[in-house]
Amino acid sequence: MILTADLTGQTVLVAGAPKAAMRAIRRYRAAGATVHTLAASEAFQEEMLDSVAMVVAVEDAAPGWDMLPEACRRQHVLLVKEATAVRGGLVTLIGGGPGPDDLLTMRALAALKDADVVYFDRLGPHANLRWLAPGAELVDVGKRPGHHPVCQEDIQRRMVDSALQGHHVVRLKGGDPYVFGRGGEEVAACIKAEVPVTVVPGISSAISVPGAAGIPVTHRDVSRMFTVVSGHLPLAEEEYRHLAGLGGTLVILMGVGTLPQLVAGLRREGMRADMPVAIVEQGFSESQRTTVSDLAGVVTAAGSARIKSPAVLVIGEVVRQADGRTGRQELAQLTRLASAGA
Repeated sequence: MILTADLTGQTVLVAGAPKAAMRAIRRYRAAGATVHTLAASEAFQEEMLDSVAMVVAVEDAAPGWDMLPEACRRQHVLLVKEATAVRGGLVTLIGGGPGPDDLLTMRALAALKDADVVYFDRLGPHANLRWLAPGAELVDVGKRPGHHPVCQEDIQRRMVDSALQGHHVVRLKGGDPYVFGRGGEEVAACIKAEVPVTVVPGISSAISVPGAAGIPVTHRDVSRMFTVVSGHLPLAEEEYRHLAGLGGTLVILMGVGTLPQLVAGLRREGMRADMPVAIVEQGFSESQRTTVSDLAGVVTAAGSARIKSPAVLVIGEVVRQADGRTGRQELAQLTRLASAGA
């Protein structure tokens, strides 16, 4: 259930065993209600419904709740029945896409709605998690360049421990979990602990962010392939050699910090100095910005523009196919430069 009601100032009584009712309690508190709880071991008295706007009866299989419907009718109090939150634990890895909530898949939204705890990353869509995962505890485990407050091993330990306690754990990541998201490591940790785990794919920034700037990663008669590269660390010389000779389009994620090494390596291995390059910052945000240059000038252009992460680098002739969102004047100038150097 996704709760959209504003219950600020209202009192809600949640009836059910504590573990069974935990998700309902968090959800109604998140909606602004003052939540009172009632377990089957406690004696119910009709006076408990005074000043209560709603009763939530969690179906926990405990006896003693038969009197609630009639009592609520007499007191003109709304009664809502909900399923228990208790069950075997599981983990769902969600690819959150490039940022906006409306690019989450329907399967991802369903898992968030059902979550007991959500461990989310900096680049995942987390601004509206209180609404998307109304019954969940929200835990920020995001990493920033040079700052990892929660290490990867600790994230995996927390996920597994929480699932073993019977919770539905959602791990919300940016992009797709299996594209430089360390999703494989997290799945392996769950399998090792014998915790059921599923993966919900997400839209990768490797394709979507260039597209947001109007740059297709493939284009008929221009590029029949694209290669996605992690720029987190400088590449080996053999890797530069392979990339320079591949042709097609290169898409580099997390490559702002290693841009000088990347350019130098590709140039050493024979890539043309006039090869078009685009850097798309803050894709799908109000701050999205594209800087266009060529291989010879992109380091200087990036410095002049004070480019910062997160950003996606696109290297290849497809940059010339970009529409007006990238800036036709810059593209036209780049085309003239390339023609002059030919």
